[in-house]
Amino acid sequence: MKIALDAMGGDFAPQQVVAGGVQAHRELGVEVIFVGIKEKVDAALAASGAGKWAEIEDAPEVIAMDEHPAQAVRTKKNSSIVRACTMVEDGRANGFVSAGNSGAVMAAALFGLHRIPGIDRPAIGSIIPTAGGKHCFLLDVGANPDAKPEHLVQYALMGSIYAQKLMGLQTPTVALLSNGEEAGKGNQLVQASEPLLRALQGINFIGNIEGKDIFKGKADVVVTDGFSGNILIKTAEGAAEFVFQSMRDAVQGDPLATLGGLLIRPKLRAVRRRADWREFGGAVLLGVNGVAVIAHGRSDARAIYNAVRVARDAVDRQVVATIAAAVPSMTSQPQQSAPKSAPFVT
Repeated sequence: MKIALDAMGGDFAPQQVVAGGVQAHRELGVEVIFVGIKEKVDAALAASGAGKWAEIEDAPEVIAMDEHPAQAVRTKKNSSIVRACTMVEDGRANGFVSAGNSGAVMAAALFGLHRIPGIDRPAIGSIIPTAGGKHCFLLDVGANPDAKPEHLVQYALMGSIYAQKLMGLQTPTVALLSNGEEAGKGNQLVQASEPLLRALQGINFIGNIEGKDIFKGKADVVVTDGFSGNILIKTAEGAAEFVFQSMRDAVQGDPLATLGGLLIRPKLRAVRRRADWREFGGAVLLGVNGVAVIAHGRSDARAIYNAVRVARDAVDRQVVATIAAAVPSMTSQPQQSAPKSAPFVT
């Protein structure tokens, strides 16, 4: 198992990225290949106490977070993102992980790994913690702000397969994000997508779901366009941080509240860990013909470690091959037309 890790991507690269990769090698048994500017990666490896096992793929260029993704990928062939992706394309690595420019990661994967035949638009999927210790897989969270109904159908299939393979759910429930549970609710995209999802064989579609019900664990997989999904997941992250910060502020300066806080601290830490985005590692780019994991831009060593774990699991459980095998059966199914009252306008 070899995972190419973009050592130059993210706010805390290369030190925290390399440290996370070293931890993943030690604890997961994954052979991590560090891709980046050799001198800087060497220094970070020395600081992390890595042994002589570490392999470095020299990539003298870096794609900045504010660069145009497609243009940067085309012009910076020696960047860490492109080199890491190329290693998967060439078979030198089984998957790659990057906390860098997410648009560039997607562009590199599209140019290098290409789409799975039958998948029009890849999607980025991410885990959300829900009630009862469960999780929900949300996609798309940013790959395609403007989606079409057929894209959401493909997301539903890929999300269902991901939930089966990586979340261990035999028959995951799939829902469509909307502003109401009723089939007639939603914007044009939602109303056009709902009958297509209901007609799709091979998934357990349960209808529309409101944002508040995601956290109640009412669905295992939720599909939406990348614009809505990105806003939802970032709002959830911000809300969780706000709640925990408010709790810390509330006990400061109050001896009784501080004492109570000490008594429940172990429980609060467990809850915080469940809600901590770092524990989920990264978001998988589904729909490309290879394993690519996009980590959060502010990932520390712990988040990178978990992103490598996600990549390892996706390779081990053959997520890409399973999606590729399922697509032909989906495309052969007769598709219902969208209701005339809710045409989708591109």
